[in-house]
Amino acid sequence: MPTRIQPAFVSTSNEIPGYRIIRPLGIVRGITVRSRSVIGNLGAALQTLVGGNISIYTELCEKAREEAFELMLQHAAEHGANAVIAMRYDANDVAEGVTEVLAYGTAVLVEPAG
Repeated sequence: MPTRIQPAFVSTSNEIPGYRIIRPLGIVRGITVRSRSVIGNLGAALQTLVGGNISIYTELCEKAREEAFELMLQHAAEHGANAVIAMRYDANDVAEGVTEVLAYGTAVLVEPAG
């Protein structure tokens, strides 16, 4: 099976400076669902006693966003896109201690302007 090239550009705006959109290819998304472990919750509880950044949760959130982002890029590649515009993240609690993270945007085909 040939490897698909992932989009080179991702933008939260509706355009990519220096490029023009030649074809919209539809909405793409990547979703992951993560849970906090009992040990992670215990470690985070200890960190809250000290105050400041709760690094255990920060790492969990960053990994979830990264995974959702990569899945979105794969979905865009399946559509033949070389860019994603209007990219956003969303997160929701699915159950106690279980969170869904969604990365989504519009897959497009772009070419250099001019």
